Amino acid sequence: MSPNDEHAKNLPIGIFDSGVGGLTVYRALHDRLPNERFIYLGDTARVPYGTKSLATVERYAIENSQFLASLGIKLLVVACNTASALALPEIRRSVGLDVVGVIGPGARKAVRLTKDRTDPRIGIIATEATVQSKAYSKAIRAASENAEIIESSCPLFVPLAEENWTSEPETYSIAKKYLSEIVDFNVDSLVLGCTHYPILRNVIQQTVGENVNLIDSGEACAEEVDALLKEKDLENSLPSTRGKRQLCDDLDHFYVTDAADRFARVAERFLGTKPAKLEAVEVFGTDELGISKREKTEK
Repeated sequence: MSPNDEHAKNLPIGIFDSGVGGLTVYRALHDRLPNERFIYLGDTARVPYGTKSLATVERYAIENSQFLASLGIKLLVVACNTASALALPEIRRSVGLDVVGVIGPGARKAVRLTKDRTDPRIGIIATEATVQSKAYSKAIRAASENAEIIESSCPLFVPLAEENWTSEPETYSIAKKYLSEIVDFNVDSLVLGCTHYPILRNVIQQTVGENVNLIDSGEACAEEVDALLKEKDLENSLPSTRGKRQLCDDLDHFYVTDAADRFARVAERFLGTKPAKLEAVEVFGTDELGISKREKTEK
């Protein structure tokens, strides 16, 4: 093995999200890959992505990806469902690294868990932009020809998760209203197609029924990242000598583009601890796609 190969193994994994929701993906990766280090970027200055145009999401995603690539990473995880739905091809072209999104892994796991059903029924809950993109439906269709699919957007789940309203009566009431069609459809599996939604997992499970498999796309993503590292022989060859890793310890570095204090507070709600290394940065770069000019022309 060459020194360069050994160096690549010991590089961190990059993760970006439009804000704080991707911390659930970070947690899933950290839990499954305790020997790896992570660099996380939350684009909190420009959140939410779900209401932005395709061109804008692509531009933001490329800038975020190139920022992380410039820090030296061996693999990029796109934790943002909207960016995974709309911008993965452009991200891959821009960074020249292996890139794993959350939509493909989540869809494939849902299909695997329903493969023994004669008429599998899969539900998807996500942001409005992700639902409108049909990205999950397309990924499920690519893995299963006979799956019946229902999709629903649940926008209020995001602020409820960030406020840690995980057991309030209002949260159950909103979940019952959002998920009524999912329940009526009698799904076998339900994909949590937004990184915030696992925070409300218990509410969602109780609303749809204990017999429904909930698919955390972050956990599915972590499984595929693990497999990819093994396939490419990129597993970290220098495990920590400090004992068991802790979430948000000083081996991981967190960056945000705005509101670092609020990010730290929400991180503590989501993960039970604040990041040891948290830094505010600007990632805005050159418009390589000519998007600003194209948007002006279209107007």
